[in-house]
Amino acid sequence: MKKVFILVIVALSFTACRNANNSTAEVTSSDSSATSKIAPADAPVITFEREIYDFEKINEGEKAEHEFKFKNTGKSPLIISNATATCGCTIPETPKEPILPGKEGVIKVVFNSEGKVGMQDKVVTVVSNANPNISTVHLVGEVLAKK
Repeated sequence: MKKVFILVIVALSFTACRNANNSTAEVTSSDSSATSKIAPADAPVITFEREIYDFEKINEGEKAEHEFKFKNTGKSPLIISNATATCGCTIPETPKEPILPGKEGVIKVVFNSEGKVGMQDKVVTVVSNANPNISTVHLVGEVLAKK
């Protein structure tokens, strides 16, 4: 009786594992087709003029602003879906319209240094339909304490 019980448990375990693997494979394959609608050779490519902007030294409470210029060097329209910063003190503003191949765009970034004393490296993560789909730009510099 114990042998039958153990065999049933083993059979159920294999069946459960097989179903879990199938559902994972289905999700993976459907996710990859959803994210790669454009062939990699035809995908847009975001090329930044400069990926790092050094605002050098500013006093606490001042704002550092910079426009990161980029170009779509790919073969299809570039769509920026999101841009986020490492903290709420840094606000990125992205273009709302698609950037056609060969055209340029700008991501405006404003860093508020209030309460941020010392060396700073604020990273802005840009999510788009480009290849690769995640890019980063940096605002770096030193914030001097209020006197």
